[in-house]
Amino acid sequence: MKTVLAIAGTDPTGGAGIQTDLKTIEAYGLYGMAVITVVIAQNTTGVFDMQPVSAALVAKQIDCVFEDIRPDSVKLGMLYDTNIIRTVAERLRAYHAENIVLDPVMLSSSGSALLRPDAAKTLLDELFPLCALVTPNLQEAAAICGHTIRSRADMEQAAQAIAPLTQGSVMVKGGHLRDCADDLLFADGQLHWLSAPRIDNPNTHGTGCTLSSAIACGLAQGIPLADSVKRAKRYLTACIRYGLALGHGSGPLQHKVDWDK
Repeated sequence: MKTVLAIAGTDPTGGAGIQTDLKTIEAYGLYGMAVITVVIAQNTTGVFDMQPVSAALVAKQIDCVFEDIRPDSVKLGMLYDTNIIRTVAERLRAYHAENIVLDPVMLSSSGSALLRPDAAKTLLDELFPLCALVTPNLQEAAAICGHTIRSRADMEQAAQAIAPLTQGSVMVKGGHLRDCADDLLFADGQLHWLSAPRIDNPNTHGTGCTLSSAIACGLAQGIPLADSVKRAKRYLTACIRYGLALGHGSGPLQHKVDWDK
């Protein structure tokens, strides 16, 4: 059985973070493992408190995984501060980890900061070069590039600017575009637009976690990057279309859905 390691923060309501990563990996039929970086008090209405795990304990968790059940891919989510980022990067380099997908979590959907301002440069310098793919949304891509992104042309410019910081590939997510939900994959020097209709569902908590975990699953299975991304987008669309309605805010997705694998 193929294995995927998620390194991220928690969500006690199960809508995002490690809990959602594991649900996605299970839906793909793979074996999921988890390293917790930050314990977060959050729900569908917002983020209320958080406590980062010590960098030493994060390192020990990673060691326990790689020394026993080596993952076929790694999904990175919320890493929060410089010490955790550097530690994760150092351990992944030490184990020659492959198929790393980074969801560069900077802000929650409710606007709470999930990455310390002084950690952004460390994220770019230490982790981006290790990644087969990074998956910023429009706000995150804008923060990385330093300019506002409002259009497809802006997304193309951002993707071409971010890709050289990684192993060559970036997916700029267009979920915040007004008239569609088109994403842009830049890989192998080519721009690939992935079109999808905007689904009328306000419950999209954890979509970024779901998408990046699904892509990591595809890579773990040996599926080429572009095809892994396309399959992941189909899966995410099915999760949103299901229309699960839980909680008092932007609710979570249903991860156990029928979709065309």
